[in-house]
Amino acid sequence: MITNDPYAELERRFARMSAVNRAGAILNWDRSTMMPDGASEDRADQLATLGVIAHEIISAADMPDLLSRAEEGKGALDPWRAANLREMRRSWVHESALPADLVEARSRACNACEHAWRTAKTNADFKSLLPTLTEVLTIMRRVGEAKAAALGTSLYDALLDEFEPGGRAARVDVLFGELRAFLPELLGRVLERQRSAPAPLDLDGPFPVDAQRRLGEELIRIIGFDFHHGRLDVSAHPFTGGTADDVRITTRYDEADFARALMGTLHETGHGLYEAGLPRDWRRQPVGNARGMVLHESQSLLMEMQACRGRSFIDFAAPRMRAAFGKDGPAWTEDNIHRLYTRVAPGFIRVDADEVTYPLHVMLRYRLERAMLAGDLALADLPGAWNDGMRELLGVVPPDDALGCLQDIHWPDGGWGYFPTYTMGALAAAQLFAAARRAVPGLLEAIGRGDFAPLLGWLRANVHSKGSIAGTDEILTAATGSGLGVAAFKAHLESRYLSA
Repeated sequence: MITNDPYAELERRFARMSAVNRAGAILNWDRSTMMPDGASEDRADQLATLGVIAHEIISAADMPDLLSRAEEGKGALDPWRAANLREMRRSWVHESALPADLVEARSRACNACEHAWRTAKTNADFKSLLPTLTEVLTIMRRVGEAKAAALGTSLYDALLDEFEPGGRAARVDVLFGELRAFLPELLGRVLERQRSAPAPLDLDGPFPVDAQRRLGEELIRIIGFDFHHGRLDVSAHPFTGGTADDVRITTRYDEADFARALMGTLHETGHGLYEAGLPRDWRRQPVGNARGMVLHESQSLLMEMQACRGRSFIDFAAPRMRAAFGKDGPAWTEDNIHRLYTRVAPGFIRVDADEVTYPLHVMLRYRLERAMLAGDLALADLPGAWNDGMRELLGVVPPDDALGCLQDIHWPDGGWGYFPTYTMGALAAAQLFAAARRAVPGLLEAIGRGDFAPLLGWLRANVHSKGSIAGTDEILTAATGSGLGVAAFKAHLESRYLSA
């Protein structure tokens, strides 16, 4: 079919593909929250079919011609349409590199492995996951090889590029090397400082799940989460899904420790606010999508770590915590709760880790997934390599695989290449929060009153509304004055943990 306006035809096709993908996002959320176990095979078939339909749209035989013809006239396009065309080309390169049968095989294998992971984690039984995880790894190598050929990159860089456009292992290595240069020494100083002061008092539980849920809903509503366009539910691993107009966030509850669920909920709220703040006029087009997972993780970690573990927010939230659980006494003072929420201690679980040790968890996963993809580490040897790495980096060894290599959903679910974006997101979060504090007078005081409008307004203007009109470094430079680096993160850690 020949069309006189190739760009308009591309917009039409990408809008149709967006609808298919948004439907898949809701089905995927349901799979992890409400779907009965017996529906797993049927859901896998639904998701695989939708994935193939979307793939067929973008890899249609005339798509290269449409893109080339549209690019010939890109000089007449406004900045948003020009950026959209660039993102269309990027999406096409990624998708057209894969044959339809590989797209379907990846979807089915990841669905089966994610389902098996839930049982394996519950039983702390890594061996039971090996067959399905081996299939996922084999397929992800094929995906990486195909995309590497199309992008002209290494296999790992091709997978990383899916999550962070333009992301490359060489840049990760530099950033992680700079972190490794100061983190162990800083961690030692923080732990020594903590040892010289009385330990904070533990909060006395139990904490009923209903009370935790009500507290979480109250606080995220105050922060800005819109329950007319979103939900909070429970899943085995917290995540954000759905669509920009129908944001689905999840958490998990522990009646012995309400902070796990609360901080997880605040983290996912940061993701959800980013999705809800994406440019409304471009919601059905690639340029209207989140730029990548570095900025996405920056929004969740900014909310959870930068804003909500700060003293201003704790002063606001502590009375609501006391009221939620009917508690009082020395352990429930603002000062003690703040000390608990900023306590540094090497532990087993990444999502529960403090800011100082968190990057070390990510560095381990980055090292291991590169080795597995390269064939330098056999899957069967993952538990031992994981435990060795934990001993080296954090000085602790998990007692079982549930607290070790089975804790994360990413590898079973096909998220190979995702992990570096967590720590890169933490670096970006520190830069953005520091810039917001400089730009918005009285920002911390507003947070202390439970007024997140100034912070959210700044993020909407400088990050959320940008969608994918520019690259991560360009958005960061415009908002903070520099591209991604470690300086702001280091300064933040020193200020919070060594100077306060």
